[in-house]
Amino acid sequence: MPTASAPGKVYLFGEHAVVYGEPAIPCAIGRRARVTAERRESGLAVSAENLSLDGFTVRWDGDADEQPDVDVPTPLVEAALGYVSGAVDQARDAAGAPDAGFEITVESDLPLGAGLGSSAAVVVAAIDAATRALGVELSREELADRAYRVEYDVQDGEASRADTFCSTMGGAVRVEGDQRERLADPPHLPLVVGYDGGAGDTGELVARVRKLREEYGFAADTVRAIGDVVRQGERALAADDVSEVGRLMDFDHGLLSALGVSSRTLDAMAWAAREAGADGAKLTGAGGGGCVVALGEPAEVLTALEYTPECEQAFPAELDTEGVRRER
Repeated sequence: MPTASAPGKVYLFGEHAVVYGEPAIPCAIGRRARVTAERRESGLAVSAENLSLDGFTVRWDGDADEQPDVDVPTPLVEAALGYVSGAVDQARDAAGAPDAGFEITVESDLPLGAGLGSSAAVVVAAIDAATRALGVELSREELADRAYRVEYDVQDGEASRADTFCSTMGGAVRVEGDQRERLADPPHLPLVVGYDGGAGDTGELVARVRKLREEYGFAADTVRAIGDVVRQGERALAADDVSEVGRLMDFDHGLLSALGVSSRTLDAMAWAAREAGADGAKLTGAGGGGCVVALGEPAEVLTALEYTPECEQAFPAELDTEGVRRER
């Protein structure tokens, strides 16, 4: 029974704009999704635990008509199961075994839909585990590409390559269109994540930005401005200028707020982190709820977030340099 794990991620810069060909810089963090793939006679069964920080458990048989009954927003559950189904289909395709049956078990430290790349981590780990269960081993490049195809399908063509590439490769990466590269030796980045206990609807938020961009020229300019922030941030990272990285994170959050993808809780957590001395703080991921990432002294920022009413949980987030890992 092969088991693989893959890390979640935070965006230093560039979410939403990356969908339109602008660059983005996400970095992998030391919280993971773990997937075990066991062959079975036919069909697909999924057992999932702790796909939110509060946790839920679901068993779902892919041949059944009904969706699982759990205390988690239905679109998130449907999307999560769609990612697993898509990952298994990619594994079957890679192995030339379209009828292979699987029992998939998922465990995760990452909340669903909160901006930490839970779907990418699950998909990357699931494809790796399932292909190995079929006797096939993929290169990291092919694994990242197949994982992207799953996200692209589930997100109705709105996904970028950033999340799946970052989860596969680890470290800090730069993505612009189809160009992907791992950044060499980023500076030490003391990161803290604050989580409001909620989640945004990625598809809805991406569609909202698309509508604004098509309707208003200044919204399209805002998307391009996020790309400019990313380029400046890349230079700051290369120069080991952590304080400048933080300032640019603040700029990025402001631009994302202008596009309507922040929320009262995300803004409150970002300001609490800044007032505690963080160099910068911003939402991470699609927005609408979920997580912020702050750059600053972990102890002070953690304390500030823990005392912020809008924050349900806060934790330090070390950079993960390993990427996808074969546990067995």
